[in-house]
Amino acid sequence: MKLIVGLGNPGAKYRGTRHNIGFAVLDELAARRQVSFESAPVDALIAKVRGADEVLLAKPLTFMNASGEAVGALLRYYKIEIADLLVVVDDVQLPLGKLRARVRGSAGGHNGLKSIVAHVGDAFSRLRIGVGRGDPRRDLADHVLTRFDADEAAEVERVTARAADAAEMFVTSGIGAVMNGFNGGDPATTE
Repeated sequence: MKLIVGLGNPGAKYRGTRHNIGFAVLDELAARRQVSFESAPVDALIAKVRGADEVLLAKPLTFMNASGEAVGALLRYYKIEIADLLVVVDDVQLPLGKLRARVRGSAGGHNGLKSIVAHVGDAFSRLRIGVGRGDPRRDLADHVLTRFDADEAAEVERVTARAADAAEMFVTSGIGAVMNGFNGGDPATTE
């Protein structure tokens, strides 16, 4: 079984914010597979995708900075190997729309990833989604909790779909294929 976790903050207050793009990708994956999220035996919402490749989609309800509690509990409860985990997360260091997949690594200053690393180690795959840094004079915490601007909507929709494509590739072909297919140039912006 593969586990795909989208990071975000629970509640309507945070829906549509830059920090919640991981949740948006999981919602896209659930819609594609026509599955619904339900309560889990841990502090998360889950959707089970059955088929040749069984996949568990999860949205932690622990708030971003404590994501590791839910991720660790999901891995233990469902007896999933860390190599079968993909974490989908926002990244302010990447421009809006850019994707970057890694097989392991540091938290890169992201509190959600820091929490996961603290609970399960750093040997898990991650898919970072660029949400842009915005005005450097603005507090970073305030920036990630803002909603995308209206003129960013088309790009957010496009990158959400591309990130869902990358997550599906992780399930069928592994993180190496995702890195080869999504870390280079973006087909929509490459001339």
